[in-house]
Amino acid sequence: MWGSIDLNDLFYREDNSAPLVVMMCGVAGSGKTTFAQRLEQKGYVRLSIDEEIWTTNGRYGIDFPAENYEQYKADAEMKLRNHLVSLIHDKHQVVIDFSFWQRKRRNEYKKLIEDAGGMWKLVYLKVHPDDLRKRLRIRSQRFDANAAFPITEDILATFLNGFEAPLDEGEIVIEH
Repeated sequence: MWGSIDLNDLFYREDNSAPLVVMMCGVAGSGKTTFAQRLEQKGYVRLSIDEEIWTTNGRYGIDFPAENYEQYKADAEMKLRNHLVSLIHDKHQVVIDFSFWQRKRRNEYKKLIEDAGGMWKLVYLKVHPDDLRKRLRIRSQRFDANAAFPITEDILATFLNGFEAPLDEGEIVIEH
């Protein structure tokens, strides 16, 4: 289980002059938020689109209509991108709690991080689809930001089919 991983060993760097940005990567239910919260306890600033939407707009389909979700998501991401650059300039370590399911998007963020003066690590949490289903069933019973967008079996199938697993991108793969 990745909970026993020593984060100091995982993110050891000889040169600590640039702030570290950890990019979480994985399908919904893979444990990205739990892992990111662990880093947050170590002093990292955690950025989450789900929590930004929750804080600003409330719960999907309850506090705002479902058709507004994509716009709220785009707005939240733009706000967090700008905040990320500010955090890097201020020498904060950051964990980006996004899915990063597309290689193109991962590459855009890597460039953004480097251009702002930071260093990145990509952490891919690889989980079997059956385990994802179990976790998502449990998560759907909660009432918090990370359960705000319901993941149905059809949505999970779309996520799994569209997910571009990192390969030769400098990723750290954690299977659990």
